[in-house]
Amino acid sequence: MYLIFFLIPNLFCHPERVAEGSTSYLLKTLCIVLGLVCVALAALGAVLPLLPATPFLLLALWLFARSSSRLERWLISNRLFGRYLDNYRRGLGVPLAVKIGTLSLLLVTISLSAIYATSSWGVRALLFAVAIGVTIHILSIKTCKRK
Repeated sequence: MYLIFFLIPNLFCHPERVAEGSTSYLLKTLCIVLGLVCVALAALGAVLPLLPATPFLLLALWLFARSSSRLERWLISNRLFGRYLDNYRRGLGVPLAVKIGTLSLLLVTISLSAIYATSSWGVRALLFAVAIGVTIHILSIKTCKRK
């Protein structure tokens, strides 16, 4: 799931390349449905510690950008996370406090999962490899000043 963090920046680079009329009705409908599913999974991820919310929100934003300008505006104008999604999409970066909070939560949940949820060293190694990859990605994102 955290692999989405690595793929999303390239998907957002040129949303204007997708012309309004270039996508079929079926594909637009599919994108809208998948986007709404991603928003629902993100809502679950906000309360469940091992389900990440951010990748689902980024994926939903990407899907809405290609299918529904109304839903895209709805997601961007959300008072809780819309500003962060918009800043990320436009390449402005993420506030330092958000990076610290995200990394703290990531490391705590991965560590607790590795210690208490599994006794397999292979699974533990995989969990920490994922944590290292996501940490590198988050640290590589530009840091913006909070307004």
